[in-house]
Amino acid sequence: MGQQVCMGAMLQCTFGAAPGTLMVLPLNRTLTGVPDANIMDNKPLVNVLPFGTCMSLANPMVAAATAAALGVLTPMPCIPVTVAPWVPGSPTVLVGNMPALNNASKLMCNWGGVIGVNVPGQFTVAIP
Repeated sequence: MGQQVCMGAMLQCTFGAAPGTLMVLPLNRTLTGVPDANIMDNKPLVNVLPFGTCMSLANPMVAAATAAALGVLTPMPCIPVTVAPWVPGSPTVLVGNMPALNNASKLMCNWGGVIGVNVPGQFTVAIP
């Protein structure tokens, strides 16, 4: 089932050097202290903040810097490229008419990284 994810959740990318943060805008008007997330909260630099430096050779900046360093892996600043929604989301809970984001969901970066939820931002869900 998993825990529902909200604003301030801590994320980690498999190619990132540092944790990132999930920002959730209060567009869905579903608040439990802070805005709850759904699978469409996937916009780079709006919802998904950078993870320090990127170490993926699929990232053109990393590939160019590594080539310039004669093949020595050279991490470059992370700029997430996340175009698909989070998967799978919650099959039974909707937030803003979309599946809610839970801590079992993953988000793919175009540079090959898999972004997951380390800390969901909340630990209980109040059901009225």
